[in-house]
Amino acid sequence: MFLSVFDVFKIGIGPSSSHTMGPMVAAGRFLDMLRASPFQAKGLRASLHGSLAFTGVGHATDRATILGLAGFQPDSYDAQKAEAALTQIRASGRVAPPGLPELAFAPESDLIFDYDTPLPGHANAMVLMATDAQGDVLMREVFYSIGGGFVLTEAELNALPAEKVNARSPVPYPFRSGAEMLEMAARSGRSIAQMKRLNERVFHSEGEIDAGLARIWQVMSACIDRGLSTTGILPGGLQVRRRAQGIHAALEAERGMNLTAPHVINDWMSVYAMAVNEENAAGGQVVTAPTNGAAGVVPAVIRYWLDHVPGATPTRIPDFLLTAAAIGGLCKVNASISGAECGCQAEVGSAAAMAAAGLAAVLGGTPEQVENAAEIALEHHLGMTCDPVKGLVQVPCIERNGLGAIKAVSAASLALRGDGQHLVSLDACIETMRQTGRDMHEKYKETSLGGLAVNVPNC
Repeated sequence: MFLSVFDVFKIGIGPSSSHTMGPMVAAGRFLDMLRASPFQAKGLRASLHGSLAFTGVGHATDRATILGLAGFQPDSYDAQKAEAALTQIRASGRVAPPGLPELAFAPESDLIFDYDTPLPGHANAMVLMATDAQGDVLMREVFYSIGGGFVLTEAELNALPAEKVNARSPVPYPFRSGAEMLEMAARSGRSIAQMKRLNERVFHSEGEIDAGLARIWQVMSACIDRGLSTTGILPGGLQVRRRAQGIHAALEAERGMNLTAPHVINDWMSVYAMAVNEENAAGGQVVTAPTNGAAGVVPAVIRYWLDHVPGATPTRIPDFLLTAAAIGGLCKVNASISGAECGCQAEVGSAAAMAAAGLAAVLGGTPEQVENAAEIALEHHLGMTCDPVKGLVQVPCIERNGLGAIKAVSAASLALRGDGQHLVSLDACIETMRQTGRDMHEKYKETSLGGLAVNVPNC
């Protein structure tokens, strides 16, 4: 299964790729189905299940579903228009999606949080329905938001095992594992980034690839800058203060001081990541990397490299992103990038592996060293739970991205001290993450029913 760099890195909105972007995308797909249907629908209904129900309010899943059914999508989201649309929908009980007649949809009665009926395909599940004038269901579709903004229908999810067995990828380097990736790199003499770029060339021109990668970094960098300059209280009721601006100001004031301790460099890495995740928590524009909840790790490591490492140059950012995307694809295809499926090891753990690999690559690492860097970073996130307080992507998520960035840089540095030979392979580590996620209790997988979520006051 080919996974494009533009699938791994998607421009969207906070606070969650699986709980905000995914439901909005699913609603858009349902509207497309309705446009192509012979049925003349008069109304819409939606029900949220599993993790989408338990943490949906904190992750703005209700808001995303409403706006998605009104025709809004993450990549073209306009916050001002969205606010006006929400006000109108709640007042009128109707949505007016483009290309369809006005449809009855009163969020208070037509959007149901079903805490009692988990659906079998995935923890992030939703059912969308179109109804006639009497309220009878004309069309019904089950969607699963499987992490990173990816959405599958029930039929598509059920077809995945067969696709994995039978699919023949048209790309020149169709590696499905770390071992295949290293074998192809050795045989071709190419770097991981070079192989990934040639795979992308099957679907995109060279100019499209460069422009797309430049746009990804532009949005990442702008997100860091907004986070570093914004103060205030994050929404949601926890009264969490934005801290990135204050920490950054203090670090800038300390620049050049002879007595600054070496470990302060960790604060720079953390503050870049925290800036991104504070923006995400506020519903701002972010890039999935590979998810919103872990969106701060990769951009923080890139900014650290550019601003603090001698010899760093923006011309190598595409190599960083392509390498990181290759690792993210392996994590997604062979395990998961969904906190609701495998805990935070799948989100911040995968992000740290991606960032470590990207950094090792631009610092001159061999493919073996790059794979080693990714493995080290992921290995030391294994078992990490997803337990957001009040279902908000704030505590512990914001700081966790900072620590993920620090681990990524440490992993890359450690890998570059060796020759790439190591005991635990990236493949073994990814498979361990999959098994650990399967065995992890549901209350530690983005339901806010365990961990910090129940041991920290929610007000």
